[in-house]
Amino acid sequence: MSTRNTIGFNVSNSIPQSEILEYNPKRNIDSNNVQSPLERVIDSDKAQRMAEFFSFLGDANRLRILSLLTSEELCVGDLAGVLDMSESAVSHQLRNLRAMRLVSYRKQGRNVFYRLHDSHILHLYQSVAEHLDEDRCS
Repeated sequence: MSTRNTIGFNVSNSIPQSEILEYNPKRNIDSNNVQSPLERVIDSDKAQRMAEFFSFLGDANRLRILSLLTSEELCVGDLAGVLDMSESAVSHQLRNLRAMRLVSYRKQGRNVFYRLHDSHILHLYQSVAEHLDEDRCS
């Protein structure tokens, strides 16, 4: 037999009340074991910013653009041609990538050439690609 609890889940009556442990917000923590991890854990604000950053990278077209920029500077027209995307769509993605400081650009006459913002972006891209290639091989 089961009954509904206050938040709408079915709760079994087969567990004796004496065996149900109450939530205790205070935990016994061995400070010798926890001190080192506490020093390494990132704060909530940084964790949120990193989550947004990685979420932003979860777009296949953005990653394809980054992949082309790992080896050379390219203009919007070249990127659009290689990726079989409209120049407008590529420009939109580049605007987003610039806002996140993943790519930067330089103007040469009427042309604008895009490149990865810095070596951190290249290393991040290469590390993820290498990690995924390892999974494919095993």
